Amino acid sequence: METIDSGSMLRCAIAASISPRRALLTLAASATVAVLLDPGLARAADPAGTEADAGVLQEVLVTAERREERLLDVPVSTAVLTGESLAALGSSGQDIRQLAFSVPSLNIESSNGRTFPRFYIRGYGNTDFTTFASQPVGLYYDDIVQENPALKGFPIFDQQDIEVLRGPQGTLFGRNAPAGVVKIESAKPQLHQFGGYANLSYGTYDTSNLEAVLNMPAGDAWAFRASTQLQYRSNWVDAPYNMPGNQHLEGYDDFAVRLQALFKPSDNFDALLNLHSRVLSGSARLFRANVMSEGSNALVPGFDPSKIYTDGYNGQSFTSIGSNLHLNWTLPTFTFQSITGYESIRHYNTIGDIDGGYGPGFFSGAPPSAWGPGFIPFPVETGGEVTNYQLTQEFRVVSHSDGPLQGQAGLFFFYDSTTSNGVDYVYNTLEVTDVTISKQNNDAEAVFGSLEYAFTPTVKLRGGVRYTLDHKTFDVPYSDLAGLTVPQHQSASANKFNWDLAPTWLVTPDTNLYARVATGFRAPSFGEPTSGPPPLPIQVAASEDNISYEVGIKTQSADRRYSAAFDVYYYDVSHQQLTAVGGQSNQVALINAEHTIGKGAELELHARPINNLQLSLAGSYNYTRIEDPTLAVGPCFNWSFLPGGQACTEQNPLNANGLALVNGNPLPQAPKWTGDFTVRYGVPMGPEGELYVFSDMSYRSEMNFFLDKELEFTGPALFQLGARIGYNWHASKYEVAAYCRNCTNKIVNIGGINFENFTGMINDPRIVGVQGMVRF
Repeated sequence: METIDSGSMLRCAIAASISPRRALLTLAASATVAVLLDPGLARAADPAGTEADAGVLQEVLVTAERREERLLDVPVSTAVLTGESLAALGSSGQDIRQLAFSVPSLNIESSNGRTFPRFYIRGYGNTDFTTFASQPVGLYYDDIVQENPALKGFPIFDQQDIEVLRGPQGTLFGRNAPAGVVKIESAKPQLHQFGGYANLSYGTYDTSNLEAVLNMPAGDAWAFRASTQLQYRSNWVDAPYNMPGNQHLEGYDDFAVRLQALFKPSDNFDALLNLHSRVLSGSARLFRANVMSEGSNALVPGFDPSKIYTDGYNGQSFTSIGSNLHLNWTLPTFTFQSITGYESIRHYNTIGDIDGGYGPGFFSGAPPSAWGPGFIPFPVETGGEVTNYQLTQEFRVVSHSDGPLQGQAGLFFFYDSTTSNGVDYVYNTLEVTDVTISKQNNDAEAVFGSLEYAFTPTVKLRGGVRYTLDHKTFDVPYSDLAGLTVPQHQSASANKFNWDLAPTWLVTPDTNLYARVATGFRAPSFGEPTSGPPPLPIQVAASEDNISYEVGIKTQSADRRYSAAFDVYYYDVSHQQLTAVGGQSNQVALINAEHTIGKGAELELHARPINNLQLSLAGSYNYTRIEDPTLAVGPCFNWSFLPGGQACTEQNPLNANGLALVNGNPLPQAPKWTGDFTVRYGVPMGPEGELYVFSDMSYRSEMNFFLDKELEFTGPALFQLGARIGYNWHASKYEVAAYCRNCTNKIVNIGGINFENFTGMINDPRIVGVQGMVRF
């Protein structure tokens, strides 16, 4: 055996031991920055707020088609998150996963803590947690695709808007996105406007959130915008069996910054430079052994979320740096755009105790008193370090003539390189047992475009096409893992033509009917080799294709106090890439399902029945099903033949090889029902003040964690409540508020590891705090 690289281990150890005092000092220093223009997350046609003052719903504008349009006119199932709802979600230091279930049909989860989020739209996603995972949901931050899942966790702050487009989006975006797109736009620098705000909150477990922004013009042609966010939480989980210095966990120190420079010398040209970085340190995901009982998916009686019984080191550190440059040349009938992007993971180190317990386990021969809690067959401690860089270049031309024909076209070039050093450790030390080095390179090119023709002022037809070339290579140059043959090399290429078509009928000026048919594509994916048993070489999952059908209506009342959007959809994925995780074989295997289908409906309602009351209700029904009679995966663990051993409850039939047949199962992480409700009521206090209450409630039904149905590893239904009471005055220049997130302190299992014991992961506990904001 050998010892881990001292530099890597030191970075991870330092990252996990950031003191509360240091974080609070950083907060205090940062708070001296006088800052922020109101970022307004939902772009409104009435930025001055006169419509809100008049007691009507603001007109939401989106840029899904690369030009501003009313949300009502876009023939795509689209949701836009409003500023106050998103601000309430983020007040307790939460990361991008906060968006889950706040938008119909959107789920986001992670087994890596605040990094590596996995997205699902309409139940369509990928549970692969490996470094080289491919996801069918595209995340675009300021028009730059975040391909590697670790990049997708960049914090949300100082946003202009967040749009979620459901269904295939290949003809609008540079990278393939067969399930849909989450499109995040930062607030841009503003010419001739100086101002700012600082927003600071503090709550349970020292949960602190500072957001600060400064917008500063310089002459007639330049403007600069500096935005930063610092999120901090103390370690609040005790781990008495861990090594000294690592016995208090679940804290984090998450810092992000964005610097932008706008140059606009004339109405015909502008250039926007964006530099951004994130530095994260703290705990990795905590895995908790035997927190469910055999035959139940509920947490065991007496479960205490502030205690964990691992004995392996836990820590995580992450650094990313990126930049992008937007150039726009505007002519009388066309705008030419160039978008250049660079993203990189400079350092990503994570270590965790996977078995979730302590001691050498049953197979060591040690007595049961030496290991626990419950039955622990053997210890598992893994980690590794990842580096990545991504280059993208996109050229677009967008029309803006007055005629009936509008359109856009683009070229897209993509390159990504990822290297992973996977490491296994002795369970209660940092001594390395084996190292595996893997590297993936991916280059892709695409041409895409879309047109819209208005046959009449009320009847339009939109259509788009896309052609993609994609090539990947995967190499494993080194491994000292027993049973793994090296070196290994694999490559795969694919090309695909995709299209979409969407007629619309503006029945009245405030009611739009639309239909949409769209196809999508995901290129082949690679999986790391495993030593078995049985040993698996570099795995290749074939390309997947999908077709989606959607019919919807968007409407608002003539007085603009009520709006509604409703759609029904159906999709069919051929050869969907799925990930069989864990089970008795304890391997991660990439597989293709012959078919998977999804169907359902989505509803969004917004109302302002009286001036001071705002209501919103959103929900979705998502039915998914795997259709492949022979598809089988390893069932969950069964140690019942050993003294004191347990077995989880496998609910699928087994084939002759002892594998679980998953035909007819829903997709993992795909709850059938989701819902979200918000209410805000304000009471005027004098000419420029307001006392308000705001509450948001979210619900999701139960869902499978894995491809096969396992009773204990079925996520229970989850209802969460948020509340906020605040006072703003001086025309909202100043604001103070008290809040709570997960107010009922509902704790459930939200993920699992099914190869060894009833290992689970839980959601965040209740956070109560106060918040203050200053604008100028």
